[in-house]
Amino acid sequence: MASRIGKVTRRTLLVGAVAVAGGAAFGVWQIRRPLDNPLAPERGATLNPFLIIDGDGVTIITPRAEMGQGIHTTLAALVAEELDVAWEQVKSWHGPPSASYFNGALMHAALPVAEYAMTGWQTALAETLGRASRVLGLQVTGGSTSTVDAYERLRLAGAGAREALKAVAAERLGVEPAALSTADGHVIAPDGIRLPYADLAEAAATRPVPQPELRDPSQWRLLGRSLPRLDMVAKVTGTAEFATDIKLPGLKCAALRLCPHLGGGMEGFDPAPALAVAGVEEVIDLGDGVGVVARNTWAAMQGAAAVEVTWTPSPLPQDTDAMLARIAEAFEGRHNSRMRNDGDPEGALAGAAPLEVEYRVPFLHHSTMEPMSATAWLHDGQLELWCGNQAPRLHVDRAADAAGIDPADVTLHTTYMGGGFGRRAESDFTHYAAKLAAALPGTPIRLTYSREEDMAHGFFRPAAIARMRGAVADGRAVAFDAQVAAPSVSQQAIGRMTGRRMGGPDKGHVEGLFDQPYAIPNCRVRGYLADLDVPVGFWRAVGNSQNAFFHECFIDELAHAAGADPLAFRLRHIRERHAPSARVLEAVAEMSDWGNPPEGHAHGVAFTFSFGTPTAQVVELTDTGRGLKITRAWIACDPGRVLDPAIVRAQMESGLIYGLSAAVTGEITFAEAAVEQRNFPDYDALRMHTAPRITVRILEDTPHMGGVGEPGTPPAAPALANALHALTGTRARSLPLKHHAEFIV
Repeated sequence: MASRIGKVTRRTLLVGAVAVAGGAAFGVWQIRRPLDNPLAPERGATLNPFLIIDGDGVTIITPRAEMGQGIHTTLAALVAEELDVAWEQVKSWHGPPSASYFNGALMHAALPVAEYAMTGWQTALAETLGRASRVLGLQVTGGSTSTVDAYERLRLAGAGAREALKAVAAERLGVEPAALSTADGHVIAPDGIRLPYADLAEAAATRPVPQPELRDPSQWRLLGRSLPRLDMVAKVTGTAEFATDIKLPGLKCAALRLCPHLGGGMEGFDPAPALAVAGVEEVIDLGDGVGVVARNTWAAMQGAAAVEVTWTPSPLPQDTDAMLARIAEAFEGRHNSRMRNDGDPEGALAGAAPLEVEYRVPFLHHSTMEPMSATAWLHDGQLELWCGNQAPRLHVDRAADAAGIDPADVTLHTTYMGGGFGRRAESDFTHYAAKLAAALPGTPIRLTYSREEDMAHGFFRPAAIARMRGAVADGRAVAFDAQVAAPSVSQQAIGRMTGRRMGGPDKGHVEGLFDQPYAIPNCRVRGYLADLDVPVGFWRAVGNSQNAFFHECFIDELAHAAGADPLAFRLRHIRERHAPSARVLEAVAEMSDWGNPPEGHAHGVAFTFSFGTPTAQVVELTDTGRGLKITRAWIACDPGRVLDPAIVRAQMESGLIYGLSAAVTGEITFAEAAVEQRNFPDYDALRMHTAPRITVRILEDTPHMGGVGEPGTPPAAPALANALHALTGTRARSLPLKHHAEFIV
């Protein structure tokens, strides 16, 4: 499968819809531009290839990474709905590296405004920026954008293919296309004659794709309901292919030993102890560490652990306290952004008895269940790669550079991945796999990070400090002033990906703080970028994940200062600003029977608008006498148009659990600028017996489609911290909560 898709990319889909292995590839040429001549795009613009019809059936190319979130199912359904094929006929492949698969929705968040408050012209401008992003060719899975980006584009791909097939059938049958219908992969004539799509595909691929009309949602057969997931059978039966499942003739296995002191290097090493390990064959100098190649992965990992290495120290602050002190120093400089500045916060605070508090959160690891891995094979001047990744073109470029070849000579096969959360947008593991393959040309190398190396060399969610000031009067918040300091994820990650340092105000640094729909007359949010080069990267929900903790815990404190019920306090400020957000709060109040927790239990509430989706959560915390246990959780969300309710529900549940795990136990600490946590025993997560029973309600009132992969995470930590306060009276202003109370884990 993977090899075939590589051939399709290189030889067939370069210029348009042409025959593919006795069938055809279809797509939409330059979205929102005339579709009458897809074989001659102006100035070399390419077709967007999403569909292959051949003698084997219907294969839908899904251009986003499947990491457990179900996106291959939803994207395939968008095409299949308009194409009129039975769900049982559908197969799915991940899209190969190609600018044709650009993610335009990534640009929707570029405007420096709160998304919930975007006007019509701002929304139109965001869409224009999205279409313009085809020039950048950002083929990225992230930002909860996959469905938002694909919603119209993939439906057009299916509808255009359907109409092209009908046009060919009309010529053969001597009837008007309008007289024909389609169903289950056939064009159907008025007299009942059924022509299979496979018999029409080659001819249809030689003509311009008609401008199709999209079906009204009232006519949908597949979208809007929960479908059997396309990846589920393979995953349940163990036949799903991950990077560590690749088997090639003569394959060798590899493991890494990199400098544990972040930013440090390698002065020298002795390979002899590694070569004495049974099965180890090579120890390769990688510059900043060594790669050990062996007959199996276990031998490679044992060999890597045995190498005697002399490391050079890190130039970074040496321990966690010193790093936090460096972050705090950022407050002494000029702010990078002031994304919200309503009214007169200083005047309002001067005329009141302000509440002033400081919050802190630690560095966090992605801790994907599958550690970083990639398989690389350099042969005949060509490099083949197999890896789970969130940015195929970036991985191709990084691998080509490591192997010293042209990117055009790299073929990347994107496999399933056992979790991403932003970590697999980074390309370090592809770089090392390619470097090892280049050192041993002709030998396929399957690289797997040990859990210890994976934990030590992540791109962490940054530690952050927030200084909050506020005041209340007559049961309302009259002033809200937030300052947050942390290393910049956007500057670091975008710099690694593009080779350019991002300038200007960093919106992502303060998302979750400045863009919440609370009507507070005097409100200011400032962001400070810390000069600290600990490697940080995109972590599920990015800035929202820590800023929601700051925002929603402080809102809770303001509610208590006003003598108000925390949920009613939120509603009072949100109702007049954004009705869909108010409705999710009302829904979660009803679901949880807010205000009436059972004896020995307490409820905490939090709300966050992120990635276009307002989400409210109530978490129930119980004192068992043996420790605190999270027993129940309720989630209400409104992503607008819902394409697959079961997938939305699963994403909300997983986002909550990911956020609760980080809130209770998540913490990366440093000594000698090296990560102290080595494996899951010291970087734990919720287990089945400690996870709450979760209820989800999905609303569809938001006018624009929002994302669902990340919005379940930001409210989790503050809802739990607020429940802790309600149960014990402890106001935790730092994470993880295991430092403030004893949890059952």
